[in-house]
Formats: sequence, C-alpha cells, structure tokens
Amino acid sequence: MTTLSNSEKLSILRNLGIMLGSGIPLAEAVESLLEDTKGNQRKVLLNLRADLQQGTQISESFASYPRVFDKVTLNLIKAAEEAGTLETTLKDLQEHIQKEIEFTDKVKFAMIYPGLIMALFAGVLLMILTVVVPRISGVFSRLRVELPLPTKVLIWASNLLLQNTALIIVGVVVVVGGALLLYRMRRQWVLALFFGLPGISGLVRQIDWTRFSRSLYQLLSSGLPITVALELAGDVVMDRRIAKLIARCREMVIAGKKVSDGLRMGKKIVPNMMIKLVEAGERTGTLDKSMQEISEHLDYEVGNSLKAATALLEPVLLVIVGISVGGMMLAIIAPIYGLIGQVGGR
Repeated sequence: MTTLSNSEKLSILRNLGIMLGSGIPLAEAVESLLEDTKGNQRKVLLNLRADLQQGTQISESFASYPRVFDKVTLNLIKAAEEAGTLETTLKDLQEHIQKEIEFTDKVKFAMIYPGLIMALFAGVLLMILTVVVPRISGVFSRLRVELPLPTKVLIWASNLLLQNTALIIVGVVVVVGGALLLYRMRRQWVLALFFGLPGISGLVRQIDWTRFSRSLYQLLSSGLPITVALELAGDVVMDRRIAKLIARCREMVIAGKKVSDGLRMGKKIVPNMMIKLVEAGERTGTLDKSMQEISEHLDYEVGNSLKAATALLEPVLLVIVGISVGGMMLAIIAPIYGLIGQVGGR
C-alpha cells in the first residue's frame, strides 16, 4: 500500500496551493508537479491526474490513500471543493500539517535520549555476556575458585546465551512478531494497557486533547457542521475514554445541547480550562477560535510536560544503567580479588 511521510504529503499540498494561488489550472499544476517528483509522490500524482481526467474530485482521488490522507484532511478538501475555496483550504492544511509535524517531533525527540541510553545498555550487556564473561569463566573453572552467587548467575546467563543463540534469536523474533500481531489485532486493548501506566496516562490525555482541539478548529473554520466536525476530530485521539466522551458530546449536540455540557461529564479527563473556553466560545459564537486557543495552550503544556519527563527520566536511566553495569563488573572482579587474597595469604 502506498504511503507518504508527513513531509512528502505537506510538499504535495503546499505546491498545489502555491500553483492554484498563482492562477494555474489544477490539471496543469499536477502536470508541473509530476516533472519534479518521484517514488510514491509520483504515484499519488499520477493517480490524481488520471482521476481528474475522468472528472473525479481531488478529495475522492486522495481517498484512495487512507494511510496518507486522514479523514480530517479529506473532508476539509471536499468542503473546500464544494465551497470553491480550495486554494485557501490547502494553505490552512499546510499550517495544520506543519503544526502536527512539529507536535509529533516534540514527542519523538523526547523519546530519543531514553531510547539511545537503553540501546547502549543493551549493547554493553551483550558484549559483557558474549566476550568478557566467557574468558573470565574459563579462568575461574581452571583455578576452581569458589564463586559468589552474582558471578554464578552472570556465567549462567552467558552460557545460556552462547549455547542457545539460534533459539534465543528465534524466540526474540517470535515475541516481537507476536507483539506486532497483537497490536494490529487488539490495538485498542494494547493502547489502553499502555496508557494506564503511571506517568503515561496524563501525558497521553494532553496529547489527545491538543490534537483534537487543533483538528476541531480546522474543521469548524472550514464551515463543516459541528456534528460532522466532532465525529472526524474524534478519530485523531488515542485514548478510548476520550473517544467515547467526544462521541457522547456529539450525541448531546444532536439532542440540542452544547459541547461544553458533554465535556463537563468527563471532568476527570478534561482540562478545566478547556471546558471554560468552550463555554465562552459557544456563548459568543466563536467556538472555532476557542479551539485554536485551547490547542495552542495545550501544545505549550505538552512541551513543558515532555521536558519535565525527559529531565526526570535521564538521571534515573543513568543511575539504573550505572548500577547494572557496575554490579556486573563487580561480579566479575570480586572473585579475582578473592583469588589474589588467597595467593597473598599463602
């Protein structure tokens, strides 16, 4: 299935918007883009050109790539085509996707350092078990030295790894493959389990409400009805509880009530400031602007939360890695010192 990165998708929308804004017809704009694109971008544009020649709208053509263009993007383009504001909407979409990329990068960059530390630790552990311990254990076995329990455990782990390397590799592949299969088949269950971890749930809620408010602002400012906007914006969240609450809000709006009434039912998972700003937006008829303010505020809050979590996690990981590596080295060195003491005593 054809996929595009966020930057490639942004490039297509930006270039189309620029050319349409310059007065270039859509078909000619697509032809011009085809001259400078390759790979999956070219496949998407070739399909778009063929669809345009058959009278198909851009939104219908892009709908052929669900892994590239989400429902929010497709419905925004569709509404713009019907209203004749495609050029303006493409520009707004650029800003929306750019903010989404920047927001996603914040989350990714916060995970890079802990991931790097754990990868280095795994590499050091593997080197100790496969290179250092076998050589030392051979010396200990020849000298028949009485080994402490930590050293015995380390040697046992080393022997297990070296004698069953193929089996362990197969086991790792099976476990990873099983985890990926479970994630695909039971995605919501896996996410719910992960999001329930201490320290994770609060951050995930902040991320969800940030993406939801940004998407809802974009949809409402494009003229889509509030019920449609709520349904589409609800698809961007990860936490099932938030998704259910948004669906409940939509049901209440259909029944003639307000969005804030639905949000108030979930006070435990909805920021209080968000409820107040939504109420103010509904009173003044500027709900879209309120959602924009909420998204900007929550974006700032998520950034601060990620910085705080990273600042706390870095020293904790370093201490854990330091104690683990130091313990292994002590388990190796302690028998050597014992042996030296025996020789010195004689």
